Amino acid sequence: MITRQAAPDEADAVASIARASRAHFLPYLPVLHSPEEDRAHFRGRVFSKCEVWVAEGEAGPIGFCAFREGWIDHLYLLPPYVGRSIGTALLNRAKDRHAYLQLWVFQQNSRAIRFYERNGFRKVRETDGASNEEKVPDALYEWHLEP
Repeated sequence: MITRQAAPDEADAVASIARASRAHFLPYLPVLHSPEEDRAHFRGRVFSKCEVWVAEGEAGPIGFCAFREGWIDHLYLLPPYVGRSIGTALLNRAKDRHAYLQLWVFQQNSRAIRFYERNGFRKVRETDGASNEEKVPDALYEWHLEP
């Protein structure tokens, strides 16, 4: 497995990873967008505003992290690859480039919360979800580079 910066023409593959991961690990979330809307979002917004890194297996991308100044916007792996330190390798790409990062995580997503806390993120606040698209309670986490 290697990590590398994603090419713009991989936006559709990255969107598919996000969709598959959300369906598997976050079944309590409402499905708000079609696969085509997901692909358009990743092509038009995520890839234009974020640095996107993929973890690549033998058959192609198996996970990705999309980040920008101060934020992790997305970190998803295909379900069979979770628990193999791939997420940590992707997260470290963002940490190598930024001294401060924030991210939102759904409060029900205990596996992701444990992952982020193991990787130095600390909860800043919780919300009732009224401000997110899914209307599901979430939490803001942050990480600071240690001096």
